[in-house]
Amino acid sequence: MASRAFQFFRAGGFDQVRFESGQDFINLDQLDWKLWVALACPTKGLAFDARTLELIDTDKDGRIRAPELISAVKWAGALLKSPDDFLKAPKELPLASINVDVEEGKRIFEAARTVLKGLGKADATTISVEDSANAVKAFHDMAFNGDGVIPPESAKTPEQKQLIADVIATIGSTDDKSGKKGVNADQVKAFFTAVGEYVGWLAKGEADAGLMPLKGDTVAAFEAMKVVRSKVDDFFARCRLAAFDSRAAAALNREEKEYLAVSAKDLSITSEEIKGFPLSRIEANKALPLTEAVNPAWADALAAFAEKTVKPVLGEQKTLTEAQWTQVKGKLAAFEAWQSSKVGATVEKLGVDRLKALNTDAQKSSLDALFAEEKAQEPTANSIASVEKLVRYTRDLFQLANNFVSFKDFYERKKRAIFQVGTLFLDQRECELCIRVDDAGRHATMAPLSRGFLAYCDVSRPASGEKMSVVAAFTAGDSDNLMVGRNGLFKDNEGRDWDATITKIIDSPISIRQAFWSPYKKVIRFVEEQVAKRAAEEEKDSNALLTEGVSTVGKSGEEGKVVKEPKKLDIGVVAALGVAVGGITAAIGALLQSFFGLGMWMPLGVVGLLLLISGPSMLIAWLKLRQRNIGPLLDANGWAVNANAMLNVPFGASLTKTAKLPEGSKLDTQDPFAEARRPWKLYLALITIFSLAISYYLGKLDHFLPAAARSVAVLGDAAPAKEAKPAEAPKAEEKKPEAPAAK
Repeated sequence: MASRAFQFFRAGGFDQVRFESGQDFINLDQLDWKLWVALACPTKGLAFDARTLELIDTDKDGRIRAPELISAVKWAGALLKSPDDFLKAPKELPLASINVDVEEGKRIFEAARTVLKGLGKADATTISVEDSANAVKAFHDMAFNGDGVIPPESAKTPEQKQLIADVIATIGSTDDKSGKKGVNADQVKAFFTAVGEYVGWLAKGEADAGLMPLKGDTVAAFEAMKVVRSKVDDFFARCRLAAFDSRAAAALNREEKEYLAVSAKDLSITSEEIKGFPLSRIEANKALPLTEAVNPAWADALAAFAEKTVKPVLGEQKTLTEAQWTQVKGKLAAFEAWQSSKVGATVEKLGVDRLKALNTDAQKSSLDALFAEEKAQEPTANSIASVEKLVRYTRDLFQLANNFVSFKDFYERKKRAIFQVGTLFLDQRECELCIRVDDAGRHATMAPLSRGFLAYCDVSRPASGEKMSVVAAFTAGDSDNLMVGRNGLFKDNEGRDWDATITKIIDSPISIRQAFWSPYKKVIRFVEEQVAKRAAEEEKDSNALLTEGVSTVGKSGEEGKVVKEPKKLDIGVVAALGVAVGGITAAIGALLQSFFGLGMWMPLGVVGLLLLISGPSMLIAWLKLRQRNIGPLLDANGWAVNANAMLNVPFGASLTKTAKLPEGSKLDTQDPFAEARRPWKLYLALITIFSLAISYYLGKLDHFLPAAARSVAVLGDAAPAKEAKPAEAPKAEEKKPEAPAAK
């Protein structure tokens, strides 16, 4: 099938599609992806309806890609009678525009009427985004809303409510669309599976008497033993090592310095340092004392062990030998093995009695009726959700396409693009190209490729505590007064004002005019810095000399010594300075002579000199301004820009407005505090007159003047031009013809 013939327009240096009709729009899938301006964009940080973007983002990865946009257009286009409704972007969708000839369209139409009736608008012929959103919210707040989640509030009996609470407490919960915590069918199934497994495991222990050697006291005995087990094993292992080699006893009981370190602190029986020491003093083949001479941090645990474990197995004991310890562990080994095979432990905290009561078929099916009722509402939920989606898509998809498939909104300048989040007012400028960034540091690694002058700003509204970061492109004016730390005002698209502070600057040429003056400004700054540096050094030397002089005078007065005369100026230094001044004077003289030698072409010489100085800066600026584009700014934010979207000089100038007095304004130029101005016009006039006089004196203007007004005629022998003329060779005397000889 041949692709559709689309209309295109050129802007930003490349061709972009223009949707002339609804048919163009719904055939978006036939437009070659190579002709799309962008192939993906993020769902956050845009001046666009966030809910619409959420609906388009079907895979919920936070990005809108070309296939997802095409899918949204196709779905909505099939449900509208006329695709031209996309171009109208209606705030309220007429019910008559819904295509009821398809089954889904018919369901959406009926759902829309139901929604309007529920909102008290039964006679309404249109439905708005607000209507559909309110209907969705109202439906989600219902006890059964078709999302497959049942919160405790939806239970019809106290028993059902308690069961749902038990599932949430043990298995976990799922968010209902109303925002409440509830359970779904899978969680309920997992709950009863765990209950059955735990009750079955428990029944095995109750049926085998060997697993419960102490009957009802077995569990308590095992738990008490488990608390001290590792420390008791450690104690007997140390005693065996001490029996092997008595030299190890001191080290096994911990070194004295460790006790000194502990004693230097505030002691506590539960101190971790004390708990790390052995249960009792280590000696070869020693029995473990259970009540006296034990580590105080373990005294309570050992007492419980002696009472709940040792006494039921061995009777009353004050000490415990290693053989007895092995006997105790053997007595509870079967129980321990059974404990390690425990299943369904997630529900154990509900208690044995509660779990046995829940392990019945009646309990397992007690929520089935609720899930069936929830399931029955699923078609209604889908229809109401489809109403909201269709209303939003009809209103928003065309605008999104004009900021995605093409950048029509951006380049036509009739409305702001969706990536323009506001306007920055700073340094008497209004910057309209402001893009929100989540990570300014990461964004700034790619943004310099845009070749634009960028200012990253932190903006905030202290009253509400809102904060965000934006990057603003300065495309007009100059950068002299733009620096980190400067404050401005940011105005978002909703008209709210924010405080703005520059936090980072990426420097690039703003205009060729700025580039022309740039070398001179750099020279002036360099001279100012050098003068300031030299003045500071001189001041430092002067202060040091003064201090040294005062100190010397004071010491000389005390010691009766004569102060030495200051060192005289070296004559060589004077000579060197004279040579330098002479060289500079000669250079200036040669330069002036070259200019005056140009005669009437002298102004062109001035222009040439200026171009020689400013030309490289202007050339670099011209090259960078030709490369300036918005693509890297958006790519750094997660876009996939598919074209070289240029920001040429005329277009860039429209994005940044400089301060100008309103038309018809009156300006009082008398500033009572203005500094005295230099009469530059007078200076210029004098320089011009002087230049003309020198040129006339040198005879450079003679060929423009009549003979009587030329310098050689007026000045006579004093005219340099006359002296410069080469002397004329004397004419040879004409020989008179000889008279004929007399005959």
